[in-house]
Amino acid sequence: MENLFADDGQASELIQQAITMVMTYAPKVLLAIATLIVGLWLIKRLINVMDRKLGAKDPSLNKFVCGLASAILKILLIISVASMIGIATTSFIAVIGAAGLAIGLALQGSLANFAGGVLILVFKPFKVGDTIEAQGFLGAVLEIQILYTIVNTFDNRRVIIPNGELANSSLVNVSIYDTRRCDLTFGIHYDDDIDKAKAICKRLVEEDGRALADPAPRISVGSLGDNSVNLIVRPWVATDDLWPFYWDMQEKVKKAFDEEGITIPFPQRDVHLYQAK
Repeated sequence: MENLFADDGQASELIQQAITMVMTYAPKVLLAIATLIVGLWLIKRLINVMDRKLGAKDPSLNKFVCGLASAILKILLIISVASMIGIATTSFIAVIGAAGLAIGLALQGSLANFAGGVLILVFKPFKVGDTIEAQGFLGAVLEIQILYTIVNTFDNRRVIIPNGELANSSLVNVSIYDTRRCDLTFGIHYDDDIDKAKAICKRLVEEDGRALADPAPRISVGSLGDNSVNLIVRPWVATDDLWPFYWDMQEKVKKAFDEEGITIPFPQRDVHLYQAK
């Protein structure tokens, strides 16, 4: 009987301790959960506002800044919630720091991409909407994110390029200038009239409204090839008109040369046979 009463006393004591703990920590836990839910909601709203505001001013910057701000605010929110429950923030921060160090060593490539993204946004070698050629791809920049840059190619492919590679290797910004020089080369036969061929090319360039008068187009003999005299035609056009102008001139020059009797030769070889005595 004494053991039974002793057990009942211990059980009552445990129940009392449990009730005390519930009464002590339940409000803190409920408040922490409410703070976490409200905090996440506020962070989402704040990031959406930042995205709209920065997107209107600088589309290249908003995705990067919004992603970084979201990560920092969520980490601060988690630390605040932990301190509300009663977890010592100093030890919690120390654990996060140690985990961050371990993660940083494991994700050195991602840290390099992050640093590359910062360099891209600071020095601005390109921005959202520019056409770049990098890492073997040519396309328009769609987004600059924390770790990656998204490029849409002209044949409608989406390419994800790490920022570290973009920041530490050569790239070509095709659309940084409003005008570009269109480099054309046309071969004519050695027996054809060079001045006549140059006059045809000049007329076709001047008739096309996309060619700029200033700087003036350059039309010259570029080289004497194995099978042809190569004429270089160098007009300047608006950047957006470069490739349409290039393709149209190829067709126009071919048709005009055919009408005027100018021959575009193809590679050929003369073979001489000698009979051994």
